Amino acid sequence: MGSISAATRSKMMSRVRSTNTKPEMLVRRYLHTRGFRYRLHDKRLPGSPDLVFPSRRKVIFVHGCFWHQHKECRHGHAPQARVEYWGPKLERNIKRDASSRRQLKVLGWSSYVVWECQLADLTKVGSRLERFLAS
Repeated sequence: MGSISAATRSKMMSRVRSTNTKPEMLVRRYLHTRGFRYRLHDKRLPGSPDLVFPSRRKVIFVHGCFWHQHKECRHGHAPQARVEYWGPKLERNIKRDASSRRQLKVLGWSSYVVWECQLADLTKVGSRLERFLAS
């Protein structure tokens, strides 16, 4: 991206989706087929969780490994190019995620994070989600 203009780079970044991503849709489909009903992206809650289960007071975040810097994943590393741009941007995401989960806990909500890389084994993640929602 070194020779790309700022306007072109901005257009490319604007195409990055924040809702209805493929990983999110996988989780939604899995839970829906098992009878779980939920609300989507409730902006009244900190962090606008991807899936909200109001009667259970539980939320699920589906995080992309790169954007949310999953430390245990090969995709969760910061780029080596333009460190001055990516470093602070990705660090803000990490801080905002932690703050949102703390605020939810204070409000009496339980949260669970599903990482994009975990969806390679949907059965395993699905059983964890079902246990989380049943507890």
